[in-house]
Amino acid sequence: MESAGKSVEERIAESYRQDEDMMILVFAQWCVNHGLDPAELYRKAYPDQPDNERLTRVLELTVPKEEAGEIPDQTLLGVLSMFGNEDLAIVVAEAAATLGPDKK
Repeated sequence: MESAGKSVEERIAESYRQDEDMMILVFAQWCVNHGLDPAELYRKAYPDQPDNERLTRVLELTVPKEEAGEIPDQTLLGVLSMFGNEDLAIVVAEAAATLGPDKK
């Protein structure tokens, strides 16, 4: 029974990691869509943390903004907050506020 419980825990953890990767992808694609550097925004939000390897890996999955669908600012902010990334959400909100109408 112990191994079955661990298996469930492992599946839950893996599901959370996949959801987190999706959140990172939404963030990275939003940045690409607006001509912003996701790693730079991440460093601004979390200056004491090392480079985020998962962000680097997920960046490879982004597409050019011409091929991407629009990601509304509020959608990204909601997703970031849902995963407890309030500091990053603040940096994103500040960046979004500086974007001109042609960048939105």
